[in-house]
Amino acid sequence: MRNDHEIKQRHALLDDNGHLIEPGYTKGLLMDYDRSKIKGGAMRIKEWDYYLITTRDYAVALTIDDNSYMGLDSISLLDFEKRWENTNSPMGILTRGRKNFPAGSDKGDVESSGKGYSISFKHNGDHRLLRFHMDDFCGGNPIDGEIRLENPEQESMVIVTPFAEKKTAFYYNQKINCLKASGKVTFAGRTYDFDRPDAYGVLDWGRGVWTYENTWYWGSASGAVDGMPFGWNIGYGFGDTTAASENMLFCGGKAHKLSNVTFNIPQKDGRDDYMSPWTFTSDDGRFEMDFTPILDRAACTDFKILCSDQHQVFGLYSGKAVLDDGTVVEVKDFLGFAEKVHNKW
Repeated sequence: MRNDHEIKQRHALLDDNGHLIEPGYTKGLLMDYDRSKIKGGAMRIKEWDYYLITTRDYAVALTIDDNSYMGLDSISLLDFEKRWENTNSPMGILTRGRKNFPAGSDKGDVESSGKGYSISFKHNGDHRLLRFHMDDFCGGNPIDGEIRLENPEQESMVIVTPFAEKKTAFYYNQKINCLKASGKVTFAGRTYDFDRPDAYGVLDWGRGVWTYENTWYWGSASGAVDGMPFGWNIGYGFGDTTAASENMLFCGGKAHKLSNVTFNIPQKDGRDDYMSPWTFTSDDGRFEMDFTPILDRAACTDFKILCSDQHQVFGLYSGKAVLDDGTVVEVKDFLGFAEKVHNKW
């Protein structure tokens, strides 16, 4: 089992050489991110805010992303009953920080727009307001949405990860789970209502300098068990995670650190078989789950030098998770996702 390093004191993220001062994990955004301290190359900086809001029946995902050499804004709508999804992701060239991301997730707004679309993330203290519109989202039909996420004081997963092969590369990441959601999305004559008890959001907040080729595994779920907000963040695959993993449970606003969690993706003819049942196992026995896929939000782009092969699989988790005090939380058919992504970027 791991003995992960928890960062306890606030200080700068990077030293004057652009190296991470203290790899590890925290339960809040302690490190101070300063873009001007980055020494890994102006065209290698990657910054994004990604929100996913789910119900048992449907979900919406929103991204504003600045990879310096290109930017990407994305809207996804997923219907789990119909096993249908559509993603529309306009790209821009040489954005180079012009999207003006705030240095932290605790304040500041992010917005981006282009021909026929706009996306904005507003931080209003006790809540976050997500608004988006696209003239031609799918089949000539527009999409419109406004989602409110409650923003209570709660612990989150924060990881500070170096890359062994490049000292000026790093990933500073926060996942805020179990954000209670409300609002509506309209598309093709239908209103997707998020004013329901099972509507929850997660924020994936990322800032860093990545190496060229990476594969990562990420899983997340947010909901409630016996009326208590409950969820998790699991993942691995990129960078030097000797100091800390990103595996955590969240229950009633408190974070519970896990050791290693392994994604057991079934194989067929020597390849990943994403739509067959998965399992998840842990070296400390605190996260043991079966996973029944519903929908694979797959996307593959290949420009030879730049390519991305993504499989974000939504499905139902069943099994057990164990809190720090030994309390066993059992879930059955708990909606979440697990993904495998390979990038050359």
